[in-house]
This record gives sequence, structure tokens and C-alpha cells, in this order.
Amino acid sequence: MAAPTPTTAARAATTHNRPLLSSPRGALAPSFLRLPLLPRAHAQRARLLAPVAAAAPAAPSTASPDAPAAGFVSGKPTVLVAEKLGAAGLALLREFANVDCSYGLSPEELRAKISLCDALIVRSGTKVGRDVFEASGGRLRVVGRAGVGIDNVDLAAATEHGCLVVNAPTANTVAAAEHGIALLTAMARNIAQADASLKAGKWQRNKYVGVSLVGKTLSILGFGKVGSEVARRAKGLGMHVIAHDPYASADRARAIGVELVSMEEAMTTADFISLHMPLTPATNKMLNDEAFAKMKKGVRIINVARGGVIDEDALVRALDSGIVAQAALDVFTKEPPLADSKLVLHENVTVTPHLGASTVEAQEGVAIEIAEAVIGALKGELAASAVNAPMVPAEVLSELAPFVVLAEKLGRLAVQLVAGGGGIKSVKVTYASARAPDDLDTRLLRAMITKGLIEPISSVFVNLVNADFTAKQRGVRITEERILLDGSPETPIDYIQVQIANVESKFPSAISETGEITVEGRVKDGVPHLTKVGAFQVDVSLEGSLILCRQVDQPGMIGAVGSVLGEENVNVSFMSVGRLAPRKHAVMAIGVDEEPSKSTLTKIGEIPAIEEFVFLKL
Repeated sequence: MAAPTPTTAARAATTHNRPLLSSPRGALAPSFLRLPLLPRAHAQRARLLAPVAAAAPAAPSTASPDAPAAGFVSGKPTVLVAEKLGAAGLALLREFANVDCSYGLSPEELRAKISLCDALIVRSGTKVGRDVFEASGGRLRVVGRAGVGIDNVDLAAATEHGCLVVNAPTANTVAAAEHGIALLTAMARNIAQADASLKAGKWQRNKYVGVSLVGKTLSILGFGKVGSEVARRAKGLGMHVIAHDPYASADRARAIGVELVSMEEAMTTADFISLHMPLTPATNKMLNDEAFAKMKKGVRIINVARGGVIDEDALVRALDSGIVAQAALDVFTKEPPLADSKLVLHENVTVTPHLGASTVEAQEGVAIEIAEAVIGALKGELAASAVNAPMVPAEVLSELAPFVVLAEKLGRLAVQLVAGGGGIKSVKVTYASARAPDDLDTRLLRAMITKGLIEPISSVFVNLVNADFTAKQRGVRITEERILLDGSPETPIDYIQVQIANVESKFPSAISETGEITVEGRVKDGVPHLTKVGAFQVDVSLEGSLILCRQVDQPGMIGAVGSVLGEENVNVSFMSVGRLAPRKHAVMAIGVDEEPSKSTLTKIGEIPAIEEFVFLKL
């Protein structure tokens, strides 16, 4: 089949301005990366996306959680569990890592411990701020939040320090939704107040007359996993359900029988309002005096999301004035709230102590989910619940896997070809594909190229989390170009080309006609291949290490170089020769399984027809 060719006006060079990292809001759809998250001391840097063969786990540690150091196994990563976690999750962790269960740590104690830990697992009670990441000294590679919300973790600081943050967003979804419905019905029928009254020896049937739910309008603010589950259950109670969420799919809402509306309509028409959004600067105290003033008199509020989304003083005023008839709250701005809190003690408020996820099933589910995410990240796998890395559908990530390996190796090759100490400032990456730009997400590939470019010449670990930040910090400008090809879009990418501008090269033949160091590669049968160096076409598998030789194109050259390597017991895995024209100049690319000695390389350089050569580690 003929090679695909560029279509007219297909080139569109753009500086990458899409953020590699998504926001922690539902806009995030983070999922399949390989992170070098094994301890630094062990120098086992798993590739960001390449398959990683983890060592067989040692037998579970017999150490007591209260004295973990006594049973720690050298060479295993260390996981600090700072808040109570279900037994099933702890059992999974102990099969893979040394586990230190230290609950109730003060900020000072957490900072003192964290430099000895590769991963940290918290719930909502532990603040993981910039000071924690700085105190880790770069060792902390994963923070696991056993639950949904991540407002107690400084995502910006985590990203800057190359630390992946994962949560457990699915295991407690049903529990939280059920608790929301429980609060809604208990509030509507005054269950808590009537219970307390009867236990106090009173019989006040007339005082605790409730309201029916059938036909009432429930407004759900935040139509994510929990919000949509609440909607399903409320529909079963005969309620009319509307929702507001700028990120929600109208088709998904319609499938449940929910109408998406504006914030104004959601606030002003509801009989009940249930909150299910994260706490962000945009949602902080979103329900304030101004918001309550717009609501229907006698509205009822349910909150099983985050306490900070309600201005609690404003809610008390709205309750006292009758704008809000009742409130049912599971979360508070400060937890636990003060003993004399006017809101908690208000007779029209039903409260629970953050029990949204507190079912036996949810606690075990969350423990297992976060343990699996943390273990996967420490092995070098991408957690599906990563919150400071891009979420890419699993099928796309699987499809891109061999190209991600190719991208990193091209970056490593290109940087090793640079000579002199001027530094790399400008890199252009070209993707040739028959797919439209909207159908090809290159963030993973760009991150891997950045990793390949920077790691060989620095001490920093680069991963999908911190790739863009690391490049910017070092003044490296990476631009991306797409070449739209004719042909079938079945294969995501035909080739990737990496060019470094304004530098000298150790191997001058790698300089293209336009003056940049240029390397190009393809994936063949799932294996990355180097297919072009400078202006020379080659074809060599990117496995092991590589020797590039520029030579006079004459008979016997392959044999001459092969003989030198054979005499030194260096095994050749692949060999390819590319030339511009017969009997002129050619570039020989030789894949080798072992690193040749300096004397062996010297002998290759002494072959009369060899004009230049370079050894490259992959």
C-alpha cells in the first residue's frame, strides 16, 4: 500500500497551550499513565506509560500498625496512612508496601514523617499543603484521598513536586446519595425532632406535621455521580427534579428524567435544594444572603457535599426569617462544629456528623479503591482517579501505549545528540496522522517527549503530572505541529518527529536541511522504531542502545563494524543503513544489547570509511 501523503494546507503549527493538568472539578476526566513512582533510592524508574514488570511482592509485613518500623522490608515502598482506613484496603497495601498507620498526626509530626514515605493516604481531616510536599524532599510520589473531595490537598504544590493525587470517587457514591435522601425525608417529616421529643416524654403529634414530597420540585446543584444518584431516587419518590451543573451532559440528564436549568431557575423555583458540588473558590459560600433572598419562601436545604459551600451565618438568618423552612446538614465549614453553634442547635435543622460515606460497604469499598489506586501508581500505572493529570478514555490510552514509548525514546535520542552547554530552548514535535486534530489527544505524547528530553540531563523525575511545569521552569518551549495525512484513520499516528533548534550536534549528520537536530520514528507491530536521523532514512528497533555511524557508502562496512562488536562480545540486535544516493554517504544505525567499552567505540571510529559516530543509551 502506498505511503500516506500530506493533504493540501494540512500543516498547522501551534504552541501547546492546552493545560496538561485538568482542574479538580468535574471537568476533569483524568486515566492511564505510567509514573516513575518507585523510591528514588532504588533507581528503578518505570516509564510513564511503558509496561512495567513489578517485582513479585514480598510476604505481607507482620508489623503492628502501631510499630510499623519493626517489620519494614527494605526495598519496598513506604505508605503512610494518616487516617483510619478499612481493613481490606490495609491488607492490599501490606501485600505490596511497608505500611505505617499513624492516625491523628499534628502538622509538625506529618512533616517529620513524610520524608520517609513514598505515598500518603488521608481522608478529609488531614491537610496536605505545600509545606508537606516541601518537607518530603521529593520522595513523596502519590497522595491518596480516601473519598471524593480533594479540597484538603494543595493540587498546585503536588503538581510542582511531581506528585500524583488520586481519590476514590466511586465507592461511596451510593452511600452518599442514600444519606442525602435519608436527610431529605427525615427533614420533611421532622423525624429527628419527633424522636427527641418522644424520648423526652412528650407526645406532640400536632407540632411535627411534615410536608409531602410527591409533586415537589427538587433542585440538585452539582449533577455529578452523587447528584445523579440522588436524582434517580428522588424521581422514585414522585418528585420533579431539576439540576444545574455547567459540566453536566444534557443527554445524560434527560435519560434520568432530569431537566438541566440555569442557576437562577434552580434557586428560585425549588421547594428543596440538594447540594452536590466540590468546594472551590467559585463555590465557596455560594449559598449566601444574596442567594437565599432569591429562593422561594419555605425552601428546604440538604447538604451532603462540603460545608464551605454554605455561608452558615447567612443560613441561620434565612432560617430565622422563614425564607428557609428547614435544613438538613451532614457537613460543616469547620468539623466538628463548635458545641454552641447556632446552626447546629437550631430547632429547624437536622444534623449528622459527616456520615455520607459511613456505611460498612462504602468504607470497605473506599479503602479498596484508594489502596488499588495508590498501589497502581507506585507500580508505575496510571490511576483512573488521578485528579492532577489528564483523564483520557482507557481505550484511547491503550491505543496510544506504543506511541508513548516511542515518544519518550525519541526525546532521549534527541537530547543525547546535543553538543555544547548552551542548553535546549526550542523543541518542535510533529505528529503525522490521518485523524482530525480533535480525534488525536497528544498530551500524553508531549509529556513523554518532555520526560525523554529532560531526565537524561537533570536529576528531576518527570512524569505526566509535572511535565509542562518542568519544561516551563527550565525555559524549554515545546511546540506541536500536526500533519494531516490521506489514508485510514485506524492507526492513530503514522510517525512522530522531534526537532531541537539552535543547538550543535555530537553527530552532525543528525542536523536536517533546516538546521535542527531531527529524529523521527514509527511504531511497527507494536514496537517503536527509529526511521529517520537528519536527512537519512533508517529502520532500527528502539531497544537496548544504539550506535549511529556516518560512513562512506561502500561494500564491507556492515561486516567491518559487526566484526569489531563481535570481537568485544557485544551482541547486535538490529542494523539498518540509510543513504542519500549509492556510493555517496550513508548512516548506519546499529542496535546493541550491551554498552560497548570505550576501546570498542574507539576501534569503530578508526575504521577508515567511518566519518563520525555516536553511542546513545535508550
